[in-house]
Amino acid sequence: MPKTRLASLALCLAVVAPAHAQAPLPQLKAYEVPVGWLTPIQPLRIADHVWQIGTANITALLVKTDRGAVLIDGGMPQAADLLLAHMKALGVAPGDLRLILHSHAHGDHAGALATIKRATGATLVSNAESAALLERGGSRDIHFGDSIVYPPVRADRLLQDGEVVQLGSTAFTVSFTPGHTPGSMSWTWNDTQGGTAVRIAYLDSLTAPGYKLVKNPASPRILDSYAHSIAVIRKLPCDLLVTPHPEQSGWDYGNAARPHPRPMSCAAYADAAEAALKKQVEMQRAQQP
Repeated sequence: MPKTRLASLALCLAVVAPAHAQAPLPQLKAYEVPVGWLTPIQPLRIADHVWQIGTANITALLVKTDRGAVLIDGGMPQAADLLLAHMKALGVAPGDLRLILHSHAHGDHAGALATIKRATGATLVSNAESAALLERGGSRDIHFGDSIVYPPVRADRLLQDGEVVQLGSTAFTVSFTPGHTPGSMSWTWNDTQGGTAVRIAYLDSLTAPGYKLVKNPASPRILDSYAHSIAVIRKLPCDLLVTPHPEQSGWDYGNAARPHPRPMSCAAYADAAEAALKKQVEMQRAQQP
């Protein structure tokens, strides 16, 4: 082989051969969350037809109706098998789950929905804003970027604000409560507790964890969204309040003897959120140049 061709071959091999002397690129690492978000607990009865089947600090509600069951939120991706096992223990086979509703499309609440939907064939109900984030698996979030991703899932039905989702004799009314995410949703429906009528409100988070609330170019009207949602939540029918993170509405799912030591009204929940957001905004404005 001519020397010129040998020289060219050696140059090519030098380009494509791995540089063993250099350190390898870092491995991918999944995000970590508080341990309570991943701690299994036994199903907890919330009302006569409603059970908390999620983890110690993440709510996932199973609602039984006369035409099948409904799941509201799913928790972290790792929780999917736990949810299916809890459904089975409560007499709900995969094919008995008819609807999946949700609060917002962050990974700690929507992470398991793709697996649950695939295992059950249930209809996933969302709205336009949340559906876009669900299909991206949480990527390109306006606050978190790509740091909290999960298996993507496509919604089967998109709702308008105030729409009713009916399954048998149970009617779930959606209220759009944007702020925590642009597509945040809260749900109200009627049930009984010990045979006594009760109006249940499952309200989405009103927190802003690390959010830029002042002069945020990605969400310039975010404070208007929170103000709207706080006003809506104050007026919702609300005998029994449940939230995606139980401690925000006075629940302690791990305390079987006293799981709801600090019951809270919807108005009190709104007032607390308003006060916390005001403090957060004041701190951010004080730090503005």
